[in-house]
Amino acid sequence: MTAYLREQGYFVNRKRVIKLMHKLGLQTIYQKKRTSVSNPENLVYPYLIRKLEINRANQVWCTDITYLPIGKGYYYLVVIMDWYSRRVLSWRISNTMDVKFCCNALEEALEKYGKPEIFNSDQGSQFTSKEFTQILLQAEVKISMDGRGRCFDNIFIERLWRSLKYELIYIYEFEDGRHLNQEIKNWINWYNYERFHQALDYQTPYFVYQQNLSTLPVT
Repeated sequence: MTAYLREQGYFVNRKRVIKLMHKLGLQTIYQKKRTSVSNPENLVYPYLIRKLEINRANQVWCTDITYLPIGKGYYYLVVIMDWYSRRVLSWRISNTMDVKFCCNALEEALEKYGKPEIFNSDQGSQFTSKEFTQILLQAEVKISMDGRGRCFDNIFIERLWRSLKYELIYIYEFEDGRHLNQEIKNWINWYNYERFHQALDYQTPYFVYQQNLSTLPVT
């Protein structure tokens, strides 16, 4: 819009255009789903990784939920990711925002990969719930939560969502939840084992995760 107005002879900057569009009530028309609705009754934990140097696997894990529009319906996807290597450790899809599918993903990650020192999430009601936080507290994991409205506090999962949606969800049609589940499984396996990441020196998340674990001292 800024470029268009400049082409028409109006010398405005992007901030001015945003302000004017806000005043006029102009916004995108695609459906927005709120996946991070907080519950004021749940305990919120401080953000622990703002100035933390994350330099090893299983130091920090993170999680998030995203909305997947599928035909006339929708599903929700939760992932547990290792922050250092970007490896997806576990995931689940659900057609409801119930906390159970988040707990199942967390329990699977802990069972398969041990535990992190810190677990980071947003302040959504699923992650602040007693059911979810109790799993972490029993495993003696420190809980960290993003500030409200700060999507960049969990930037690596936000990048994962963008890749998943533009490379899979938005370009394919899915017959049902079972078909969606299988295609997400295939995509995550490709992401973990075959996709090279520039930020990882063009190595895969799986390789970086496994290699780093093998070089850590035994405690």
